[in-house]
Amino acid sequence: MLYLSPPHMSGKELEYVKKVFESNYIAPLGEYVDKFEKSIKNYTGAKNSLAVINATAALHLALRVLGIAQNDKVLVSSFTFIGGVAPVMYQGAEPVFIDADAYWQMDVNLLEDALKKEKPKAVILAHLYGQVGKIEDIAYLCKKYGVFLIEDAAESLGALYNGKHSGTFGDFGVFSFNGNKILTTSGGGMLVSDNDKWIKKAKFLSTQAKEPYPWYEHETYGYNYRMSNVLAAIGVGQMEVIEKRVKRKREIFEIYKKELGTIAEFMPEIKNSRGNRWLTTLLFKDKDPFEVMDNLYKHNIESRPLWKPMHLQPLFRNTKSYINGKSEAFFKKGLCLPSGTAMNDDTVRRICDIVKSV
Repeated sequence: MLYLSPPHMSGKELEYVKKVFESNYIAPLGEYVDKFEKSIKNYTGAKNSLAVINATAALHLALRVLGIAQNDKVLVSSFTFIGGVAPVMYQGAEPVFIDADAYWQMDVNLLEDALKKEKPKAVILAHLYGQVGKIEDIAYLCKKYGVFLIEDAAESLGALYNGKHSGTFGDFGVFSFNGNKILTTSGGGMLVSDNDKWIKKAKFLSTQAKEPYPWYEHETYGYNYRMSNVLAAIGVGQMEVIEKRVKRKREIFEIYKKELGTIAEFMPEIKNSRGNRWLTTLLFKDKDPFEVMDNLYKHNIESRPLWKPMHLQPLFRNTKSYINGKSEAFFKKGLCLPSGTAMNDDTVRRICDIVKSV
C-alpha cells in the first residue's frame, strides 16, 4: 500500500534512540526531550517550548493556562480536524465555528462578525494542510477585541508568513508530530509561546501538577502529558532534515499541479507565505472525488477526502456557526493525494495517470 503521508526517517533517529536505551532513561523527560524542545525553538524562533504526548494535549494545556472554562466561548476553524476542537469541550467551553475563505483558511470577515457578536475568550486558528492562514489580520483582530489567539499549527511546521514561522504569531502555537505529519515522533506534540510564565505553568500541569515536595502534593489537578525521551530522540533526528522535507513536499505538489492542473484546482498560498505542502490537496472540476479515491484504493494507493467541516458533524449539530458554504463545497469536491517525501517523481506521475483514468 502506498500511504497518504507515511513516516520518512533521516537515518539518525535509530542512533539517537540507541543512546537513550544506553542511558536507560526511556521514561518521560530526559536529555532528548530538552534537545527536541531546543531544536523547535531554534527552528521556529519561539522563545519557549514544551514537548507533550500530542498536539491535542498541547492545545488543552493552552486553554487551561489561559483560563478558558465552563461556558466560555471559543471561536474555532470549522474546516479542520476534531483534535483542534475537542480540547474546548474538555474545558466545558462552547466552540463557535468559523467557515473558510478562498484560501481554505479561517475567513477573516466572518471572524470579525463573530468577535463582535459572541464576545469569546479565545480564537483557535487552524493553519490547514500546511498552509498559513491570514495570520496578521487575525492577530490584529484578536488584539482589537481583546481575545487570546492560539495557532493550531499541527499540520504547518515549516510554514512561513513574511519569513516568520506559523505558530509564533499568537499567544500560543501548537505543533503535531503524529505518524503522518511532515515531522514525526510516531506520536507527540509541542506547545510554544513567547510567554515564559505560561509555558512554565503548562509544564507544571503536564506533569500531574505536582508541587515541589519530596512527596506527592497537589493543590490542583494536572495531566500525564509529558513526552517520552525515546520519542523525543526520534524528533531530534527528524528536525535535522525538516527543510529537506519541506522542499520535497513542495516538489511533489508542483508535479501534481503540472499533471492535474487542467482537471482540478489546487490549494492556493496567500501572498508572502510559504506552505509546507504537508498534503497535496485539490478540488476536482468534474470528477467525483470519492470515485477517484475508490479507484486509487484498487491500485493499493491511499487517498482521503478533505476534512468534513465541524459544523456538519453530528456531534456539533446544535453548535453556533458562521458559515459561507465554502468548506462544505471543498469537502464535496476535494481529495488529499499521497504526499510522502520518500516517493520518487515517477510514482507521483503514476498516481496522476490513475486519477486521470477515472
